[in-house]
Amino acid sequence: MAEKTPLTFYSAALPGIDTSELHGKLIVIEGPDAVGRSTQIARLRPWLEHQGHAVLDTGMARSALAGKGIQQAKEGNTLGPITMTLYYATDFADRLENEIIPALRAGFVVLTDRYIFSIMARAVARNEDRSWIERVAGFALAPHAVYYLRADVKELIPRVVNGRGYFDFWESGMDMRFGGDMYDSFVRYQTRLLRALDRMSKRYNFITIDAMQSPDAIFEELKKHITRLFGKNRRGRSRV
Repeated sequence: MAEKTPLTFYSAALPGIDTSELHGKLIVIEGPDAVGRSTQIARLRPWLEHQGHAVLDTGMARSALAGKGIQQAKEGNTLGPITMTLYYATDFADRLENEIIPALRAGFVVLTDRYIFSIMARAVARNEDRSWIERVAGFALAPHAVYYLRADVKELIPRVVNGRGYFDFWESGMDMRFGGDMYDSFVRYQTRLLRALDRMSKRYNFITIDAMQSPDAIFEELKKHITRLFGKNRRGRSRV
């Protein structure tokens, strides 16, 4: 996987898909857990619709094929790292084929809460082979832009505590026992996740947004970037 023209496959194309028929925009909001991605997407969708765009918003573990299965498997805290990676890749493949591509063909803006990059980063953070997961993820379409909301782990902790009120088993990497308790494991796992995303941000030219700003400031910055994005030629070089 490397820099690609938007709406072309990174490597292995899905059969029967003519990318010249895809006329929409694919916009990704990436970042670690609790960084505020969902908050921004909830604000971006009505703003984009107000600008006259039809919008599909999607995200991990929402596919009809695998979404419920992922949630059920995670409830037992028994998923192995490779099984979990493949489960999420299956979820992504189903959404790509049955939601994302049809929406792009119809000219929609597809706004996605995380993309194949988070699946890859989670795998790398759990000590899986980077080249293997890149090959697995090669059927993904290159987005027009990836906006990477980045905050230090020390900033994520109070957001979890003050927001949800507890540390999630999987967001803390407790399946790998990175620490002796939930807090310590969260810090170590999220540090590894951020390191993996930081490396990808350089390789795939993510547009990094300082997520330690206020939500309003982040929203304004995203709007400026997206406004410029819509001013570019659709088939121009991708930022990812």
